[in-house]
Amino acid sequence: MTIAFTICSINYLAQARTLGDSLKNTNPDVKFFIGLVDILEGVSFDPAFTPEYPMIEIDKIDIQGFQEMADRYDITELNTAVKPFYFTYFFKKYPEAKNVIYFDPDIIVFQPITALKESLTQYPAVVTPHINTAIDDRLTPNELHHLNTGIYNLGFVAFARSNETLEYIKWWEEKLRYECLIDLCNGLFTDQNWMNFLPVFVKETFIQRNPGYNAAYWNLHERTFTQLGETHYVNGDNPLIFFHYSGYDPAKPDVLSKYQDRFELSDRADLTTLFRLYKDSLINNGNAYYRQFPCYYIKPKRVLRYQRVRKWIKMPFQYVIDQLETI
Repeated sequence: MTIAFTICSINYLAQARTLGDSLKNTNPDVKFFIGLVDILEGVSFDPAFTPEYPMIEIDKIDIQGFQEMADRYDITELNTAVKPFYFTYFFKKYPEAKNVIYFDPDIIVFQPITALKESLTQYPAVVTPHINTAIDDRLTPNELHHLNTGIYNLGFVAFARSNETLEYIKWWEEKLRYECLIDLCNGLFTDQNWMNFLPVFVKETFIQRNPGYNAAYWNLHERTFTQLGETHYVNGDNPLIFFHYSGYDPAKPDVLSKYQDRFELSDRADLTTLFRLYKDSLINNGNAYYRQFPCYYIKPKRVLRYQRVRKWIKMPFQYVIDQLETI
């Protein structure tokens, strides 16, 4: 049995439903879940937009000290910080599951993931690097950005059940309790930089370089797309397995991604069909409707900013006090 899951708050359910639809169409044998970092109690969805995929609310997976995590993180940090905890939950809850795969909600799966599942019979973990080849400009993102934000993109990671992977996931959990911040000056970018250790700690990790996996704005300099019939291809005859539409907003359909300045969508005719498909899917799955819902756990940014400023201001004084007490 293979489980695939994503994580989001209610405001991203259109993306999660689109991902679920793509998996249902291409991989009906894969059991798909939505890890919901939100509260459903008191929420009444419009019948036209009621999610049809099982949602596992974050308070149901028994994360010790979760409220403290929610108090210290913004919505992006919190949604990424709980990722290893969901892996633990699915491996425990479903002992028949041999593999558990994570996909970011803003992904469409275009092909059966047969080869990925075969990889997980040989390797304990599979990740994809942001890039396979060098970048020859100084636009965003380039190699320096990837050094800051992680060699591997954590919009996708897959684990086979083993003592080795469960041990790594447990280590990952403890790191993300406190250190899943977007804090580049301190070497942190949510959960991603911690994944740099995966091939070190789990020595047989498979680094999947096939260009059909995790195609996204950060690797478009090395990938071109074609279509033959209903099948999309990358760099010739490589079937597109999944595309990651990170930073795309259907309200701004001409912007490829808000996180990059290398390509204009209008200059990439090979992407026109892929992005039209995604825009239409999000609209049909209620993107404008779901975006109205604030996440139950997230404080206003001004409150979170105040807490973080107080934390860093207080630290030196506390250090002095501690030193004085030792005299």
